[in-house]
Amino acid sequence: MATEAKRPKVDDGSELSPLQNFLQWSDRVGLVLSDKVCVSKEGTVAAYGMLAKDNLEEGEVIFTIPRSALLHQGTTRVSALLEKERSSLESSSGWVPLLLALLYEYTSSQSHWKPYLSLWTNFKTLDHPMFWSKEERDRLLRGTGIPEAVDTDLANIQREYTDVVLPFITKHPDLWSPDTHTLELYTQLVAFVMAYSFQEPQEEDEEEEEEEGEEKAPSPPMMVPMADMLNHVSNHNANLEFKLDSLKMVCVRPIHKGEEVFNTYGQMANWQLLHMYGFSEPYQSNSNDTADIPIINLYKVVTQGIQSDLDRQLVEEQWELLSQMMQEKAAFVFGKQGCLTDTELHTALKVLCMSKEEFSEFKDNEGWEEDDEEEDISLTFSNEGLPGLKASWKWLIHEAARLTVRSYGDWEEKVEGEGVDSEQALIEDKAALAGLNSRQQNALQVRCGQKNILYRLMELTQS
Repeated sequence: MATEAKRPKVDDGSELSPLQNFLQWSDRVGLVLSDKVCVSKEGTVAAYGMLAKDNLEEGEVIFTIPRSALLHQGTTRVSALLEKERSSLESSSGWVPLLLALLYEYTSSQSHWKPYLSLWTNFKTLDHPMFWSKEERDRLLRGTGIPEAVDTDLANIQREYTDVVLPFITKHPDLWSPDTHTLELYTQLVAFVMAYSFQEPQEEDEEEEEEEGEEKAPSPPMMVPMADMLNHVSNHNANLEFKLDSLKMVCVRPIHKGEEVFNTYGQMANWQLLHMYGFSEPYQSNSNDTADIPIINLYKVVTQGIQSDLDRQLVEEQWELLSQMMQEKAAFVFGKQGCLTDTELHTALKVLCMSKEEFSEFKDNEGWEEDDEEEDISLTFSNEGLPGLKASWKWLIHEAARLTVRSYGDWEEKVEGEGVDSEQALIEDKAALAGLNSRQQNALQVRCGQKNILYRLMELTQS
């Protein structure tokens, strides 16, 4: 009868902690960690993190990971099978081979990566909104776009598991079992990959780009031990560099003794961080925060004041054309410095504010126009340029922003005064904020960050 693998013991007979076990494993696989840093659960912003024990200079290597220590479908013990059956594992996510590797390695007592994967003895620390109840998501995250994204994720995960994964693991009962490798575990591992995996940046190939109709598929995700222990902030101080035979975490600016070492997951708004990683940055601290105004809100605003059937017919024709040019569920994205989808917004405003004659000419030209003057659209829709827009455009943006703010609802009654609400008062009250649980705090930071951008937009477009 097989016995369960035992945790290694230190000289005094006590068992190694999961972290100590992982650090010993890291040393065995050739991961080189600078003696100027340490991995810790104390003094970090969340879970495990890395702290500087000494000053680090810009350009200094914090750790180096050989490619042989990375966990992906090419390094797992079942890699040959995954490669052989590759055509049957295709899916919209492209993650199935990695997830099958993780299903196998996570539940194998003999896994080479057990000391690494044992850092997550269960996935309770993952608190993605996909693990919240639907009622909790809809109540706390209304208006943010996260509930809709999670509903799509969960439907895709279930379909992928049922249609691709389950038939495959049933076909290979010596390696996987539906009783062990369940939809629940699969969903947890999807969240694990969302939160902790890395994708290798693709080098641009000019010749490939020139070939029409060929789009390079994104590189599959991989698990990178040690790198995934670093927490994220938008104002990060370290960055992962991909080399031919290794990956290196390098300081991008000086890090002082006692500081936490932060990586970046990219330019992520708070709603993206909460959706994909299960956390958000503190209110106002995320320089990459954004808020969306659904394109449908512009349509709703335009149709509110229609008086005649002729005007209604014109708007319906304009909307039909816009819907062909853009997706109906599209949204205009605003950051802290202005609109990030300025070309699309420019087109929508121009079309929806056209007279009958202008619109007829626009259609005759199939959407192409010759502008008499050069226009810097990015500047036009920046915070500096927005107040100078023509009145009809400002009014449309202002009212669409107001309609979007209303879609959030409120946990409590609205406080009188435009641009001030009970949630923003709550988030600025440190004692009250501390009384909320982590889900409430994260949701509040996402909602307030988005609404703050929309309130600012309303100020800039006030007539």
